[in-house]
Amino acid sequence: MITQLANLPEKLNAASVFVDENIQNGKGENIAIYYDKGMLTYQDVLEMVNKTGNALKNLGVNMEERVMLVLLDSPEFVASFFGAIKTGAVPIPNDTTLKAKDYQYILKDTRAKTLIVHELFLEEIEKIKDNLKHLKNIIVVGNAEGNYISFDDLVNKESKNLDAVETSKDDIAFLLYTSGSTGFPKGVVHLHHDMLYCSDLYAKNVLGIIERDITFSASKLFFPYGLGNSLYFPFRVGASTVLNSEEEEIASFGTSYMGSRTDPKKVFQVIEKYKPTIFYGVPPLYAKMFQSMEYMDVKPNIDSLRLCVSAGEPLPAAIYNRWKNNTNLEILDGIGSSEALHIFISNFQGKVKPGSSGQIVPGYEAKIVDENGIEVQIGEIGNLMIKGDSTAPYYWRNHDKTKETMIGEWLHTGDKYYKDSEGYFWYCGRSDDMMKVHGLWVSPTEIENTLISHEAVLECAVVGNIDEEKFVKPKAYVVLKEGYEPSAELKEELLKFVKSRIAPYKYPRWIEFVDELPRTATGKVQRFKLRG
Repeated sequence: MITQLANLPEKLNAASVFVDENIQNGKGENIAIYYDKGMLTYQDVLEMVNKTGNALKNLGVNMEERVMLVLLDSPEFVASFFGAIKTGAVPIPNDTTLKAKDYQYILKDTRAKTLIVHELFLEEIEKIKDNLKHLKNIIVVGNAEGNYISFDDLVNKESKNLDAVETSKDDIAFLLYTSGSTGFPKGVVHLHHDMLYCSDLYAKNVLGIIERDITFSASKLFFPYGLGNSLYFPFRVGASTVLNSEEEEIASFGTSYMGSRTDPKKVFQVIEKYKPTIFYGVPPLYAKMFQSMEYMDVKPNIDSLRLCVSAGEPLPAAIYNRWKNNTNLEILDGIGSSEALHIFISNFQGKVKPGSSGQIVPGYEAKIVDENGIEVQIGEIGNLMIKGDSTAPYYWRNHDKTKETMIGEWLHTGDKYYKDSEGYFWYCGRSDDMMKVHGLWVSPTEIENTLISHEAVLECAVVGNIDEEKFVKPKAYVVLKEGYEPSAELKEELLKFVKSRIAPYKYPRWIEFVDELPRTATGKVQRFKLRG
């Protein structure tokens, strides 16, 4: 079992490792990608990556410049991500369910001059493009009418040969944006060596991923969990990945589809069609899939699966047990973070303890400390700290948050945990008021600010509440302005109002009208009283 990566060369380009090496190792004819229009070999991927890299270079994208991606799970995402890295540029995958103001913030924060966007998401970009002084190039995948650059026209004319730019293993490879407690996202910096550590320490050691595997992830590539699941894990060993763009569904239902409407029946259809061996989901999806199976006349064929994985939020023991008893498949639940890139504590095959996050992934270290940084006793709740070489060195242009979170070699996760006598870690909640919904961090402040912008709302507070499936969802306590009366109609209006202005998965599942919010003597809302 690998516990550390020894003798990494000082000069290292991640695109060369995850793309070129498969060709050099005789895997060029292996199927790299299955997608809705067919399949691509590793040789096909190499050529597409090289052509995209050449296109970016000829467009004037320089080394270390940021390139923002707002793309479906698709070959274009893979080519743009690794094509940028191969030229020394820094790709920034983005959540495709964000609103215009979110994209504007990230584009301004990164000063990205180049944006690659799928036509389905162009409408949000058009709302802000005139307010972005740094953005020069908008490349559109799909219909590029108007003053936009067509991805296909730009890339197809380029050479399929490209030498990787000489980068250090410690150069910036890519940025991932994660929500912050203030509502403003933080840019998490990752280096060229980080994906190797996650692949070798977790994917190889814990999942046992090999060349014969076919992976399918319900979590998308823009999400750190999905980026490993669907891209660099299979590419590390020359395995195959299934990319499900859901383009037709998004075109029909709007851009909220991927954020809130994952259909378990569609997931089963993908599994039956491509026969993956490893499936990656999140706890709410496993609950929906199990419920869906109970009502199907013909049970879905999932015999190809050898392993299921879960992350994003804790997997309740009841859901694990129902799934295992009915499918005979283990779900390896674990915890990771954007800052650590992927999972650093996980259950292991044959050693699952339902309800726990599992044990430390070899190659990482963990400790649970009190408010003074002193390690607590076994069974005592404290703050989870982890150490490992895939952790981010800093937040992009956010010195104060970096000092608060990256403490020497240790990463302060912001999670409350305890460890039992067998070395299993048990999640107890967040250290702040953040919550995870569908595996994604949600800021109460962002929801509150949106609600307050409605003409009827005087003030409000949002906290996490447990639903019938034992998952955390946002609940809003709302104080109305004088002249407005609580009603079911107003409640529905507020829900629609929030859904139309922020990413749909963030909307409050419950709204409770109250006369006033509980506060301290200094005026701070006492959220613990609202949590009940």
